[in-house]
Amino acid sequence: MPAFLASIMPTLQGSDLACVRGDRQLFKHVNFSLETGGLMQVQGPNGSGKTSLLRMLCGLATPAQGEIRWDGSEIRSLGGAYFGAMTYLGHSSGVKDDLTAIENLRISSALAGAEIDGEKAHEALQHMGLGGRELLPAKVLSQGQRRRVTLARLLVCGTVLWILDEPLTALDTTAVKLVQGVMEQHLKQGGMIVMTTHQEIEIAAVATQRLQLA
Repeated sequence: MPAFLASIMPTLQGSDLACVRGDRQLFKHVNFSLETGGLMQVQGPNGSGKTSLLRMLCGLATPAQGEIRWDGSEIRSLGGAYFGAMTYLGHSSGVKDDLTAIENLRISSALAGAEIDGEKAHEALQHMGLGGRELLPAKVLSQGQRRRVTLARLLVCGTVLWILDEPLTALDTTAVKLVQGVMEQHLKQGGMIVMTTHQEIEIAAVATQRLQLA
């Protein structure tokens, strides 16, 4: 059982957020509130600022205006209390070609502050349909398999908030259903997910909201 289930579930809130890139305003007056078991899908055309918003939620970018709050406090003021409760998977897989699948998972998890042993990494990769490929160098894996290596982090991270940028990219139908199942289980256990995707998804959640960027 994830450790976060033992604690009170906070709320993630965005208030009057704006994003400016160069001399162009991507979005403004963005507001949302996400609670326990909630899924928020960020939508919009290319260039509307979807990835920029996710990077703001991760603390990798600063809003031109507005605040992002976790449990009522601005995220940058919380430091590890927020960033340690969040897992971010970007659009790129981030998988290193010369490392095996299991090495990639263990190293990426350690860098995120969640060290795991070989057995736990092996189980996560098997769950993601990579049984028998754990010791292969990533350079021989397909794009979909490489994406599964990245997504296996969700099974071992133990964080309440998942921020996912196009997590279903390069996945076949079977893998999409598998990942959707992982997300549903996370939400049932009291987790929260913010994600972008161009694919139709069917994920059961306590509350599902769609945030449309212009």
